[in-house]
Amino acid sequence: MYQYDTHDQTLVDQRVAQFRDQVARRLSGALTEEQFKPLRLMNGLYLQLHAYMLRVAIPYGTLSAAQMRMLAQIARRYDRGYGHFTTRQNIQFNWITLAEAPDILADLSRVQMHALQTSGNCIRNVTSDPWAGVAPDEIEDPRITAEILRQWSTLHPEFSYLPRKFKIAITGAPSDRAAVRVHDIGLRMHRDDRGEAGYEVIVGGGLGRTPVIGKTIRPFVPKRHLLSYLEAIMRVYNSFGRRDNMYKARIKILVDAIGITEFRDLVEAEWTTLRETELDVAPETYAAIAAHFAPPAYEALTGTVAEAADGASDAVLARWIRANVAPHRVPGHGIVNVSLKGTDQPPGDATASQMDLLADLAEHYSHGEIRVTHEQNLVLPHVRLSDLPALWAALEAAGLGTPNVGLVSDIIACPGLDYCALANARSIPLAQALTRRFADMDRAQEIGELHINISGCINACAHHHVGHIGILGVDRHGEELYQVTLGGRSDEQAALGKVVGPAVPADRAVDLIAGFVDTYLAIRQPGERFIDTVARVGTTPFKETLHAAA
Repeated sequence: MYQYDTHDQTLVDQRVAQFRDQVARRLSGALTEEQFKPLRLMNGLYLQLHAYMLRVAIPYGTLSAAQMRMLAQIARRYDRGYGHFTTRQNIQFNWITLAEAPDILADLSRVQMHALQTSGNCIRNVTSDPWAGVAPDEIEDPRITAEILRQWSTLHPEFSYLPRKFKIAITGAPSDRAAVRVHDIGLRMHRDDRGEAGYEVIVGGGLGRTPVIGKTIRPFVPKRHLLSYLEAIMRVYNSFGRRDNMYKARIKILVDAIGITEFRDLVEAEWTTLRETELDVAPETYAAIAAHFAPPAYEALTGTVAEAADGASDAVLARWIRANVAPHRVPGHGIVNVSLKGTDQPPGDATASQMDLLADLAEHYSHGEIRVTHEQNLVLPHVRLSDLPALWAALEAAGLGTPNVGLVSDIIACPGLDYCALANARSIPLAQALTRRFADMDRAQEIGELHINISGCINACAHHHVGHIGILGVDRHGEELYQVTLGGRSDEQAALGKVVGPAVPADRAVDLIAGFVDTYLAIRQPGERFIDTVARVGTTPFKETLHAAA
């Protein structure tokens, strides 16, 4: 894991002191809320329906055990005993008092964490593949590049006040586990004909009010030149992005307005002035960052995840291994995906006790490392297969052993109207109702891979546009309704879902989704997943299900 140097620590400590002074002036009345708002947002502090919410950055989704323990301490001391892991690989605390916010940031700084640029019109937390560094199909660990981008973008003097917020995602593998095509900039690692690693650069993706799949602006940029190329993109966006209308200020609107060809020409022209300058990352600089991500000292072991499942002494354990443990690049090891989607658990929530336990388990079984996924789950990336029974028993006892990763009850949901001032409808109760409806694990396995995403408003924090089944909360004359889309996906074949009909009230939503699943099971061909069936037959059979249930 990356460790702060003196510069990093000084910067974070100074920001804590600055924010402490800003909060004191707000509490004294020296600053109005209007004056204070941009200051608190740049430190990750939102004013929600009931209290302040603090969003803590987890760069590229990587946590140490000590950092997880600090998050547990914050949840216990300053919140109501839990935190919410998000699709941005961050964590949010929903019940923060303004007076205590600086103390939280000071506690975070002691374990090399912060909340900088988790809000505001700046480059937000760079996200990445939660299996980075351990996935068998990976070309190189993308977290090295993500860390370089973090250092480049933090308090960048030109890009701290962009036309709108800006999000970057990176994957180092052919399989896209970072949803790169629905970000402002998406990066996919490839090798060129000489075997050199570099990135395909994708621009103009995004969800929210105007969902767009990003377009490839350059099929290959060598790692050395990536930073200068991204700087060129950001300069063009900063120069030409709209600032008169927040709904038309994202880079996707600019790319759509002028076209990808003209946008590329502008970027290439800008790049000529930046390439072969100090913005190019020298090999020795890249190597120095890469040293922080050197793999742990794995034991020389044998065995596969499939063999571990087949040899499990307990049928429930075998089911968990097949659902939640992925193959590792090192024999005898597995990537353990910890579901935060239990029957009675709001998606993405973890209690302070659970976070403490995960820190302990990470130290004991995973070389002290934890990852956060954009599906709102957690990952222990370095587990010996021989340790799976003991690890599963500990997770199961803490309500974290649900064997549903990637299945129908592994639901992504935003906080919705229970917390968020922007939401039109509740997301959490619907997610919990669907989880209970699909709690039968035998049936869930029969259904197979199926991703349900629920957003409480058009801002799409739960990425509903790219859910196999996407659910959007809408308000109609004070009534909470849910609009359903089908066929979305966020992988390397990213696509936006299609609306299947009018929005339905909450008391019909669960039965409707169950009806869609029944329709899929009735018409699927052998080996087809839900998303494959929708791609083959379209939405017509599902529209018929909707109308029949009306």
